[in-house]
Amino acid sequence: MSQEASPRGTFLKIAEAVKTQIDADPAMTELPTLAELMAAHNVSRGVALRALKVLKEEGRAEPVRGSRWRVVREGEQRDRRPLAEQIADVFRTDKLRVGDEFPSTSALADRFGVSRPTVAKALDRLGVDGLLSESRQGKQRTVLALPGREERS
Repeated sequence: MSQEASPRGTFLKIAEAVKTQIDADPAMTELPTLAELMAAHNVSRGVALRALKVLKEEGRAEPVRGSRWRVVREGEQRDRRPLAEQIADVFRTDKLRVGDEFPSTSALADRFGVSRPTVAKALDRLGVDGLLSESRQGKQRTVLALPGREERS
């Protein structure tokens, strides 16, 4: 195996290759994983991370906690608030009242385009805040209180 060092700017070449992929596929919503970038370009994790950082700085991609990096299209507006805050809006948009069933983790994952474990963490946060009942297997969470209100039932 060759001991030659990689040419300078390899991460820039990888970033360009990924941008070409994004431009060629309008349906692309997630970037390749770090492992896929490392294997495809025969580079280290650090080089692949630098390429992703370039895409982030250029506004072409953004990291998603607990998931793959997401493609950002030109003119695209994203809600950058924490997921728990975004899910708290469901109380209002779905016109939920105290005692109503809250949408399932799977339904919320589809709705917000994130993984179920990521949604589960956000729902746990709302549970700690006293807004939702505890999660129990086979049992739907229910609304205990509405955001911004002191009253509970």
